[in-house]
Amino acid sequence: MKARKIALIAAAAALIAAFFALDLGQYFRLDYFKSQQAAMDLYYRANPLLTALAFFALYVLVTAVSLPVAAILTLAAGAIFGLAWGIVIVSFASSLGATLAFLASRFLFRDWIRQKFGDKLGAIDAGVKKEGGFYLFTLRLVPAFPFFMINLALGLTSMKAWTFYWVSQLGMLAGTVVYVNAGTQLARIDTSAGILSAELIGSFVLLGVFPLIAKRMVDMVKARKVYAGWVKPASFDRNLVVIGAGSAGLVTAYIAAAVKAKVTLIEKHRMGGDCLNTGCVPSKALIRSAKFVSQLKRARELGIATASATFDFAEVMERVQRVVKTVEPHDSVRRYTELGVECLAGEAKITTPWSVEVKTAGGTQTLTARAIVIAAGARPFVPPIPGIEQCGYYTSDDVWNLRALPRRLVVLGGGPIGSELTQCFARFGSHVTQVEMLPRIMMREDPEISDRVMQRFRVEGVKVLVNHKAKQFILEAGEKVLICEHEGVEVRVAFDELLCAVGRVANTGGYGLEELGIPLAKTRTVETNEYLQTLYPNIYACGDVAGPYQFTHTAAHQAWYASVNALFGDFRKFRADYSVIPWATFTDPEVARVGLNETEAREQGIAYEVSVFDLEELDRAIADEEAHGLVKVLTVPGADTILGCTIVGEHAGDLITEYVAAMRHGFGLNKILGTIHIYPTLAEANKYAAGVWKRNHAPQRLLAWAQRFHAWRRG
Repeated sequence: MKARKIALIAAAAALIAAFFALDLGQYFRLDYFKSQQAAMDLYYRANPLLTALAFFALYVLVTAVSLPVAAILTLAAGAIFGLAWGIVIVSFASSLGATLAFLASRFLFRDWIRQKFGDKLGAIDAGVKKEGGFYLFTLRLVPAFPFFMINLALGLTSMKAWTFYWVSQLGMLAGTVVYVNAGTQLARIDTSAGILSAELIGSFVLLGVFPLIAKRMVDMVKARKVYAGWVKPASFDRNLVVIGAGSAGLVTAYIAAAVKAKVTLIEKHRMGGDCLNTGCVPSKALIRSAKFVSQLKRARELGIATASATFDFAEVMERVQRVVKTVEPHDSVRRYTELGVECLAGEAKITTPWSVEVKTAGGTQTLTARAIVIAAGARPFVPPIPGIEQCGYYTSDDVWNLRALPRRLVVLGGGPIGSELTQCFARFGSHVTQVEMLPRIMMREDPEISDRVMQRFRVEGVKVLVNHKAKQFILEAGEKVLICEHEGVEVRVAFDELLCAVGRVANTGGYGLEELGIPLAKTRTVETNEYLQTLYPNIYACGDVAGPYQFTHTAAHQAWYASVNALFGDFRKFRADYSVIPWATFTDPEVARVGLNETEAREQGIAYEVSVFDLEELDRAIADEEAHGLVKVLTVPGADTILGCTIVGEHAGDLITEYVAAMRHGFGLNKILGTIHIYPTLAEANKYAAGVWKRNHAPQRLLAWAQRFHAWRRG
C-alpha cells in the first residue's frame, strides 16, 4: 500500500513538474485558444466524437491533478462545442475530475491526518456526516473558494464519494453555465478575469447565501410541522421556565436572571439536586472522615509511634448532613430569589410547547413561557436481578440514611460512585466486597491506572471481585447471599447490606415528554441536537437528563448553552462544546483525567506519544508520605500539543486543571515547562511531566555539536 501511495504521488508530481518545466501553460492561455479557434472548430466538425472524448479526458486529468487551467478549458468548451454540449461535457468532466482528486487525497493523506489529528477530525467528521452535503453545495456555488482546495480538504473527511460527486456537480452547474456561455463569445473576451465582474461575483455570493437562507426556511417549515395542532399564546408570562433545580437548572436560571429575563425555576424535591443532597457534597464529606481514619493507621510513617481514634458511625453520618446544611444556602430558594429567580416548589408537567402546569401545596397553576429548559437530572439505576428487592438495597440516594456501620457490605459496581464508597466503608471498618462484571474496576481509565486503585483497595482489606456477574440474591438460613458467576463457576458472597452503584438513568417520565412526543436517545436520555434543542426548538434539555456526561461541572457547562440559546437563539445559537471535558474519581489515590487516554487513542487509531512522571520522584510527595501515583500525558507525535492527561495521586482533581487550561486555550507542554511552579508543591509534577517530554525531544545532533564546542573552548 505504501508503494502504491508513493507511486501515485510521484506520478502526480511528475505531471505537475512537466506542466511547469515544459511551459505547457502557454497552450492553456486565452490568447492561444483565440488564435486556434478556427482550427479547433474545423477539427471538431471533422471529428466530433473524438474531439469530445479527448477534451473530456483532458479536462478530467487537469482537474484531478489540480492544474490551474480549468477556467480556460471551460471557456474553450463553449467556443468549441457550443452552450448545450459544452455544459454537458464540462459538468461531468469537472465533477469526475474533482472526485478523483477527492479520492486521491483520501488515499494518500487521510490515514496520516487521522493519526496526527484524529481527535479534531472526529468532530469534523460528525459535522460532515450531518450537514456536509449542504455546506459543500454552498462552497461550490461561490467561486471565491478554490475548488481544488475543497476537493483535497473534503477527501480527508468521512464524506461518501457519491455524495461528493453529485453535490459537486449540482453546485458547480451555475458557474459552469456562466463560463461556457462566455466561451461561446470567445473572440470578444480579452481576459478570463473579465468574465467575473463585481456584479457577477456579487450574484454568486448571493447564490451561495441562498442555501443558508433555504436551510433556515426548511427549519422554519419543520418547526411549523412540529407545532402543528398546538395553539401558540399571543403573549407569555415568562421568558423561561426551568424544570429541575440541580446544577444544570440552577445555572440556567441564574444566567437568565443575570440578563434580566423573567425566569421561573421549579423543583419538586430539594434545591441543589443530587449533587448537594445525595451526591458530590455528602460523598466528599464522608471521604474526608474516612481518610482521617486511614491516616491515623499510617501514623508510624510520619514518625508517630501510635495514634488512634474512636468514633460513632452515626456521628460521622450526622457530620455529613451538617456539611450539606452548611453548603445548602448556596443553592437555596432565598439566594436565587434575591438573584431574581422565581422559585416554585412543586411538580411540573409540560402541557404544550409553551406552557407548564405546576402542582404546588397551594394548588395548581399554569405558566406560559417562550422557552422551556428541562434539567430533571438522573437517578440510580437498579438492575432487575432476581431477589434484589427481597434482600433490600441502598443506592447513592439513600445510603446517607445509614446510622449503623454494616459489618459486611457488598458494593455492586466498579465505577466512580461504587469505588469511592467502597473505600470509605472499608476504612470505617466494614468488610467490603466490591463486585464488578467487567475485567477491572474504573473501566474508563487505562488498565494500569485502575490497577493502582484496585491494588490499594486490596491492601486496605477490600475484596475486589472483577469478572463476576451478579446472577441472584437469596435469603439462606436468615442470611443474605449474592450468587455470582465467574468463569462459569458459581461464587457465593454473604452480606448484611447491599449498595447498588451500577450507574444512573435519566429522569424522563412524569413531566410531559411522552404526551408531547419528545423522543429519547439510545442512551435513554432526552434526545437533543447540538444546540441542546429537543424535538420542539423552544424546549431545551441539559445536565444528566440530556447527557452525554453525568458530571456536575458538565451540567453547569451545558446550562450556559441551553440558557443563552433559549433566550437569544433567534439571533445566534451556540453549539455545545465538549472538546475538553475533565473529571475525577475521589478514591485514594485520586484519579483525574482530561482528553484522551492510551486506550481511547488506540481504539480511535490516533497516533500519540506518552510522557510519564512518577510521583515517587516528587519532593513534596515524598515529604507528605504520598509518593505514589503519576502524571501521564499524551501528545501529538513530534509536537508538544496535548491530546490528554491522566493524573493519579494526592489532589489529582486539583492538579489536572493546568492541563485542562492548556487544552482549552491551546498551549502545550513547552509553555507549562516555561511556567514557574512553587517549590515544594504537588503542582510541580505537571512541570516535571513536561520536562520528561522535553528530554525525549532533545536535539541530539545539536547537543553533540555543543559538546564539541565546549571541549574546544576548554582548549
